[in-house]
Amino acid sequence: MTMNGDAPKENEYDRAKEVKEFDESKIGCKGLVDSGATTIPRFFIHPNPQSLQLTQSSSSHLIPTIDLSHALSHRRSELIHQIRCASHTWGFFQVIHHDIPISVIEDTISAVRSFNELPTEIKSQHYHREMDSSVSFQTNFDLYVSSAASWRDTLQVRLGPEPPELDRIPDSCWRELMEWGVHVRRVGEVLMGLLSEGLGLEKGKLEELTCLEGRHLVAHYYPYCPQPDLTLGIASHTDPGVLTVLLQDQVGGLQVKHGEEWVEVKPMHGAIVVNIGDLLQMMSNDEYKSVDHRVLANPFREPRISIGVFFNPCKRGDADYFGPLPELLCDGKVAHYRDFTMAEFMGRLFSIELGSLVNHFKL
Repeated sequence: MTMNGDAPKENEYDRAKEVKEFDESKIGCKGLVDSGATTIPRFFIHPNPQSLQLTQSSSSHLIPTIDLSHALSHRRSELIHQIRCASHTWGFFQVIHHDIPISVIEDTISAVRSFNELPTEIKSQHYHREMDSSVSFQTNFDLYVSSAASWRDTLQVRLGPEPPELDRIPDSCWRELMEWGVHVRRVGEVLMGLLSEGLGLEKGKLEELTCLEGRHLVAHYYPYCPQPDLTLGIASHTDPGVLTVLLQDQVGGLQVKHGEEWVEVKPMHGAIVVNIGDLLQMMSNDEYKSVDHRVLANPFREPRISIGVFFNPCKRGDADYFGPLPELLCDGKVAHYRDFTMAEFMGRLFSIELGSLVNHFKL
């Protein structure tokens, strides 16, 4: 592989070979930067890099900010309305007063940074693509099927329903990530109740459907990119699950598609980003929207760090089907999606590059 990104001649380029060599080197994007790369390998280059420049955010809009402290007050009904509107119109919102201490937020971000800035020979011991493992570290889960790789490295930890293999989580961050998982589950429980009530359902409906139990943490590290105009930190996609709770640092780069514009999700100290996933859009029969979002490649010397926790239902059995909730299909309302099993949903997810799943199940 040409580690410094020098492009071979067109008729000599073997994309599959270069991707495989990069993956087997286990150095990640951070390793390329540390090696002194001044250009990016060809398989990171977006197929249409001009579009990245033409669609930069020009909107003055801001995604909604919602105060969760009202969840237990007389203003709960107002809060439910705010979350319903944000989930229907934007699919994204930020929450404040969520009861997670600032010290926990800062420690979590710092721990992820510390792991990614370990020497490559130490980090590479954690780098693998074993699908059945509860912990993995890699560059792009869809590296081999994507049209262009994204400039980031990711540590993944499956938090539930079964606890992760603690001895496989790096020593530099396992305590902080496990503590973060506890706090985020608590916030997720509050949000699931509010979202259920926003659909006119009982507060515990989404929890009853095990939507709190399948939790997957992804800690992204976006190092400096020497050619940020040619690639992305994460390509445009929707999240596949029910709900995502995301912690981001102050570097910025996350953008949400709103109408025809890309709107920046401006970092807000102490706030947490929340977005609707494909499963909840389908379960809500389009009352809530899972929207496209992306992360720009990082042009700054300071790395960008984000930690997302995806909430998903547990697989309860092959006969368990998901789709529009029956309670929402009354008064002549028609289902917009067919029913499907989680096995079918997950099989579809891992057979394609990062994107959107809702159209595959649309009626």
